[in-house]
Amino acid sequence: MTITLYGFGESGNAYKVALMLQLTGTPWELRFVDFFKGEARSPEFLKLNEMGEVPVLVDSDQVLTQSGMILDHLAEKTGRFGGATADEAREVWRWILWDNHKLSTQIGTARFLANFLPEDKRPAGVVPFLQGRLKAAYKVLNSHLEGRDWIVGQGPTIADFSCCSYLYYPEPYGFDRAEWPAIDRWLTQIAALPGWAHPYDLMPRALPGAGG
Repeated sequence: MTITLYGFGESGNAYKVALMLQLTGTPWELRFVDFFKGEARSPEFLKLNEMGEVPVLVDSDQVLTQSGMILDHLAEKTGRFGGATADEAREVWRWILWDNHKLSTQIGTARFLANFLPEDKRPAGVVPFLQGRLKAAYKVLNSHLEGRDWIVGQGPTIADFSCCSYLYYPEPYGFDRAEWPAIDRWLTQIAALPGWAHPYDLMPRALPGAGG
């Protein structure tokens, strides 16, 4: 049975899952969610995910939400990218949790405010504040990647796929790859993996042409 992923192109969290599906060669289909028209808050969608957000993965009779848990499910299902040892698996989860708290969530908010929300509705000072916090997160990630190819162990893991997702988007939100050489090298390595594709090539955009 083909796996169904609920998502849309602008969602970095949905991209994490779509990328994992692609890199593992897992058959899947996209159920596009028209997020900016409120579909994720519709009664039908809320029956699927009470949190009103993507990604949602439907795998047979399992309905899974939250990108980190979905990545873990796919790593277990495919036997790939979960870490080579129990210690590595725990370290993978440490970085996924860090990403969810320090990196992806703050990029997602900064990028949304700067690109997808009308300027007159943007709360004053929030984007610069988030950019300051993100600079600290980029410094952590860049320092960690100096002298190593991957976040955990000797090969790519779901920690890499979680942390990299938002960093491939073209919309401006205060991230310049050239300022972070270790991150830049790492992103290039991930993009060289067989099956890699840009988020807008994996999922259609909900706001075509917006933000960059």
